[in-house]
Amino acid sequence: FGIQTNGSGVDFGKVGDRRRKVVSTLTGGVAGLMKKNRIDVMEGHGSITKEGAVTVDGSGKIEARKAVILATGSSPKPLPGIEFGGRVIGTEEAWAFDELPASLAILGAGASGAELASAYGRLGTEVLLFEALDRVLPNEDADISKAAGRALSKQNITIHTDTLVKDVKSGDDKVSLTFGDESVEVDYVVIAAGRAPDVEGLGLDEAGVKLEENGLIAVDGAQRTSVKNVYAIGDLVHGPALAHKASDEGIIAVEDAAGMETHAIEYVDIPRATFCTPNVASFGLTEAQAREQGYDVTIGKISFGSVGAGTVLDDRGGIIKIVGDKRYGELIGGHIVGSKATDLIQELVNARALEGGYHEVARIIHGHPTMSEGVMEAARAADGWLVHG
Repeated sequence: FGIQTNGSGVDFGKVGDRRRKVVSTLTGGVAGLMKKNRIDVMEGHGSITKEGAVTVDGSGKIEARKAVILATGSSPKPLPGIEFGGRVIGTEEAWAFDELPASLAILGAGASGAELASAYGRLGTEVLLFEALDRVLPNEDADISKAAGRALSKQNITIHTDTLVKDVKSGDDKVSLTFGDESVEVDYVVIAAGRAPDVEGLGLDEAGVKLEENGLIAVDGAQRTSVKNVYAIGDLVHGPALAHKASDEGIIAVEDAAGMETHAIEYVDIPRATFCTPNVASFGLTEAQAREQGYDVTIGKISFGSVGAGTVLDDRGGIIKIVGDKRYGELIGGHIVGSKATDLIQELVNARALEGGYHEVARIIHGHPTMSEGVMEAARAADGWLVHG
């Protein structure tokens, strides 16, 4: 791009200051909304009773006139034989280092693991990224996760797929870990292998709230539990563990409690976002899932290099992939890796929500030169008349 610098580096202390400022701004904004809307906030440990009331740290009961909504979230899960402690930490602690670690081993290459690996690798940390399955971001479409893996491998990240870490021992200033026939030492091991619902101490058994076999709270389409006027949302219930999913479930629960008409969520249509570099985003079915489920599949796939804005931004390696059903022209999946993928995916999500198919997206005039033209071109490819690509 012709930009010249006289040396460069990272002041990790200022990185941390910026992170804390952003977090404080966001949480402070929520606190402000609570105050503005005259919502009383009580800090403490709460649990529910058989009668549907709430107690907070044993300080007495709060009678809920309309409803109780359980929204306690989740906590990082350890791995079998590998517990948290010492220099074996979870993802939340990994984002809050005071000093930039020289080396990290991250166990789990899903969204959280990929985000951590990408951030620290680009800051200069030597990262080992382990995944038990055959590729990073294994829940994404194969074309997308493979492209993401290639990009991550250029960011100071050594990727080990199809690999199980056998043994982890935390010392005073290093952690040793064994995988296959190899043993290495790193500054920290981060377990990024999923989360478990925070249900301990909520009084669910006493209140009669039923759980599913996987430990999640059982709910219906209006987020109602097995106990009248008790609802559950977010990481406590089925579906992807995503903030925007939890937010919509909260709206659904409140609407139902207020006697309003509401809607059940189509979980497959929720946009999924991974904020590594490059971004990864998706919704709906992967190509493999669509074929397994018997759809008459059409694929529209283009690279960012075929879009003018992709060349301008020097991001030619990105991919936009549309999975469609030929029988009805439906959009049944969208998958993107590249700059602003987490924003671009929303166009396809919106089109499906408004009952538009890939033909309709292909016919909409898009601004030039923009990255959104790539969505249009991928839709044209699915429709059989790709222009650029």
